[in-house]
Amino acid sequence: MSKNIADRAASSARSASSRPLLRIRKLDGARENAAIGRFSLRRTFRNQLLISFDTLTIGATFIAAFLLVGRGPFLQSEGISWTTAGMGIVTVLGLFMSGLYRRSWRFFSFAHSIHLVALILPCIGLGWAVALLSPAVRAEQSNLAAVIAIHWLLATSGLVTLRALRRLVHEHLTRTSSAHLRHVAGRQLPHALLVGSPDWVLSIIEMLRRETTPSFVISGILLPTLNDTLMQIGKVPVLGSHDDIVDAVERLEAKDQRPSLVIASDDGNDLTNREMARLTSRARHLGLELSRIRDCWSHILQRSPSAVHEELSVKDLLGRSEFTLEGEQITSQISGKCVLVTGGGGTIGSELCWQLASFRPSKLVVLDHSEYHLYAAEMKLRERYPDVPIEAELCNIRERSEVRRIFAKHRPTIVYHAAALKHVPIVETSPCAGVHTNILGTRIIADAVCEFGARAMVQVSTDKAVNPVGMMGATKRVGELYSQALDMCGIDDPDAPRFMTVRFGNVLGSSGSIVPLFQRQLREGRPLTVTHPDIERFFMTVREAVQLILQSSAAALSEQSQRGTIFVLDMGKPVRIVDLAYRMIRLYGLQPEIDVPVQFVGLRPGEKLYEELFDICEEQTSSRIKGIFEAQSRPIPLPLISRSIDQLAHAVEAGDQAEARRITHTLVKMPSGAASFQVIENPAMSQDTSRTRSRTPA
Repeated sequence: MSKNIADRAASSARSASSRPLLRIRKLDGARENAAIGRFSLRRTFRNQLLISFDTLTIGATFIAAFLLVGRGPFLQSEGISWTTAGMGIVTVLGLFMSGLYRRSWRFFSFAHSIHLVALILPCIGLGWAVALLSPAVRAEQSNLAAVIAIHWLLATSGLVTLRALRRLVHEHLTRTSSAHLRHVAGRQLPHALLVGSPDWVLSIIEMLRRETTPSFVISGILLPTLNDTLMQIGKVPVLGSHDDIVDAVERLEAKDQRPSLVIASDDGNDLTNREMARLTSRARHLGLELSRIRDCWSHILQRSPSAVHEELSVKDLLGRSEFTLEGEQITSQISGKCVLVTGGGGTIGSELCWQLASFRPSKLVVLDHSEYHLYAAEMKLRERYPDVPIEAELCNIRERSEVRRIFAKHRPTIVYHAAALKHVPIVETSPCAGVHTNILGTRIIADAVCEFGARAMVQVSTDKAVNPVGMMGATKRVGELYSQALDMCGIDDPDAPRFMTVRFGNVLGSSGSIVPLFQRQLREGRPLTVTHPDIERFFMTVREAVQLILQSSAAALSEQSQRGTIFVLDMGKPVRIVDLAYRMIRLYGLQPEIDVPVQFVGLRPGEKLYEELFDICEEQTSSRIKGIFEAQSRPIPLPLISRSIDQLAHAVEAGDQAEARRITHTLVKMPSGAASFQVIENPAMSQDTSRTRSRTPA
């Protein structure tokens, strides 16, 4: 009930956004005539009444002007009535032609009064041109200028006063009716604080006063910034800025007007994200309910809200500077070549496309299975790089025939494989889906690279693939091993395609990452949720990740680096998530565990406490590329891993989650010697598969 005004504003915005901005309605002749007939009588009566009042006012002030300063014979002349009538009619006719009577007196405002003053001067001039035809008027001679000036002042005051009285009478009746209904209801209305700019606050106050059955009363106002000149707005006291909410509540409580609700303007202009977070936290500690009215014009005008999200720098969040990688070699490898990016609508994929387009490839093929994300990435690229040929392909990498069709159509030179299922708990509960995309999908892309003669494929991996515990990391590790096996097959053939793997940690700001979650929880006044007090992660920005991908792959191609290499970014020391939470709370101007608590919710399925950058079977070596390490791992022979992946495909087809887990986790243990190099087969599954094939008609 206390959020009635906010809900009503949001409802109005939603209904407005659901309607077209311009509606054209066709009426047949009979309906149109009926509509005109229905409204013309009321409009004609109203206009005649207004014109009559204005004509009488013009005429009365005309006579009054002569009474005040006139010295001539006009007041005793016989044509005084006709001259006065002519003056009033001509003046009002001018006002009518100017469109004055299309305005409603009920909503008369200061702007209307200025418009009226500007209109009266030329219209009275027309009236006086008629009045001067009378010899008695011209006989005033030396006093005529004073009479005209006095008449203009009196007429202007009279017309403005008439309209102002109409507005005052309407508001008095409305407020009297509302006060009577409140008295009849006999209930104690809750009090509310308004937080926003003066104009916004005044609009809310005026809207509430027109409510016949309001749900609350406004007891105080807090402005975005301290303003010593404003004491009241709409007869409601200004109690300071939004930072003074504690003092404001204490002052109102002393008057027995303690608020139970805070209504704030959340359009991104009056209060920043950090200020809104502080206000939310303080309101929660004071036991106040917070209602935020967002930018309704964004819905009405069908555009995105005006709120600008504040970006937190890497140095602020992680305590280190952002890496800047050099890219002299990238242009020679990308410019003039056809490049394909899988998962091009995702966080990494879209940034890859954005940076690749700046190197002017002959064609950029963006592949994604999400129609919306593909559309958004394509539109952004076309607007920024209109001279780069962009091809958007809607395709699921699980479909071999569709992937082959796209490769045959575009014949890409370099493929950046960023498509993957990456959310740890989801893949843990859906292992077959993770295997299908991260392993079988990767093999389909890699096989197409070999079949259609692409020069290189860059596999985008994650630090969760290192000594994996959950299925997400394990499936990404098998994808690394398959790419490595293919890369090693060309060790004696310099023309064989390259298969490179790039590995990095968590990406700040990506979908489902921790920073957007913390930002949302801070804005909503909720506790920050952390899985474990000791959990830590490596972090980097999406720009750092994409620069790593482009620079390392370009260097490997231009310098013919050793095959089977995995490139790893030097991301510094891992960051404890609880320290990141405390740092974000302080960046928002709040105190950890005082203003905002941190809650530990337990590790999620498949999640590790600590992430690593190198597997136990890998040898870390330095790289000629600044800020990048290289990892050399013991490869699995291609025939062996291919047969094992075939078994995985059978498990996925059968929906056997346990078998999919067993094969995947056994594969990732092979390079370290924890599992022997042999084909991973389940005899029972092999027999079932043989029977199924024998029953299938040729």
